[in-house]
Amino acid sequence: MRPRLPSRPGLTALLAAATVTALSAGHGTAHARAPAGPVPAAAPAAAGFSPPPAVIDGGAWRSGHLQGMALDPIRGVMYFSFTNLLVKTDLAGRPLGSVTGLTGHLGDLDVNPDDGRLYGSLEYKSAEAFYIAVFDPDRMTRMNLDAQTSGVMTTVHLRQVADDYTADMDGDGVFDGDTGDTPDHRYGTSGIDGLSFGPAFGGRGGNRLTVAYGVYSNTTRQDNDHQVLLQYDVGDWGRYERPFSEDDPHRTGPASSDGRFFVYTGNTTYGVQNLAWDPASGDWLMAVYRGRKPGFPHYTLYVVDGSAPVRLAPVRGQPVPQLGHHLTLRRSGLFDLPTGISGHRAAGQYGLVPVGDGTHYVAEAGTVSSGGVTRRTGRAVLHHWTGAVNPFERVGRAVPRTKPVPRVPQGGVSVHRPAARAAAGSPRERR
Repeated sequence: MRPRLPSRPGLTALLAAATVTALSAGHGTAHARAPAGPVPAAAPAAAGFSPPPAVIDGGAWRSGHLQGMALDPIRGVMYFSFTNLLVKTDLAGRPLGSVTGLTGHLGDLDVNPDDGRLYGSLEYKSAEAFYIAVFDPDRMTRMNLDAQTSGVMTTVHLRQVADDYTADMDGDGVFDGDTGDTPDHRYGTSGIDGLSFGPAFGGRGGNRLTVAYGVYSNTTRQDNDHQVLLQYDVGDWGRYERPFSEDDPHRTGPASSDGRFFVYTGNTTYGVQNLAWDPASGDWLMAVYRGRKPGFPHYTLYVVDGSAPVRLAPVRGQPVPQLGHHLTLRRSGLFDLPTGISGHRAAGQYGLVPVGDGTHYVAEAGTVSSGGVTRRTGRAVLHHWTGAVNPFERVGRAVPRTKPVPRVPQGGVSVHRPAARAAAGSPRERR
């Protein structure tokens, strides 16, 4: 029998104890220079009552920008994905290990509560290959481990994603490659990014890995207005896991997912950047970059109602009529009357980690320059969830609200009636 997902109050207590363990060693922040020699792993957590840290600093690195974060309350560590670099810190921000040699695109992260390992989305578009990277936290005990040769990372190929990405939708016999300016790519698929562990949709039970598609921004087509989520039972994935070689990328993995699900949000720019299941509410949070297609409200955070049943209905805009399994957005924050879409204007695109007690770590990403060298920064900042238009309220700055404050009462949400929508800009950085 598979272990159940840990209760979040238990995780909060473990996190609190790990905080005490980390802080007792002295506060520190990660730096671009790695400590010499191996770094001891964080001590396992025990019961405790201190609050989680308000800020966990992920450091400054010569890397890509921050893509995602994951909290391991059992080990008392936080992971930061910097596109081509993975950093592991304790809860005081002290670096414990890192993984380099990631020549693809490492995106969102989450810890599997069943096996304690770290999972991340990994793209190699030049090879038309998409993987789940699985990292062994017990091997990540020093800086600059090579992803391809150290044994710290294995990978599982997602064939269904590759098939949708390479789909020749206009039937001209030519795949147009990594560009959004084409009718190719089924559902506008640009790959994968957001991922999270949580329950199976539709109350089918069990722990599942949910993987969100990236979706190209393309305002000229009608079949790219959904977020697409795949769910996988990873309990038997040991038979698929392989080391990754850039010279010979493997294609070993499940032939298909255990379910494909659609969420109607309107077209976004590169789809779900960060996906997070919140055990406190049972809902799923999807942080995105704003879309540009006229006629949609272009929120930056959508909440999937975890209690709503899965609906079988047509998938809008498809060139060939298609039925699909649909999820329901919770009516919170703002509600757009013309489209029936609800959402929030909020951060979370660079990292979003529900603690499960009504608080969430929201990523802040930036840059620092010194001596002509630019480094990318990232840190996890604790926020209360308020349910308001911008639902994240930084811990310690104000008294948290427990309910949204609507501008126009309608089912507990604010009603968004834009007379004229300004064109939404693309994010400053690609992916």
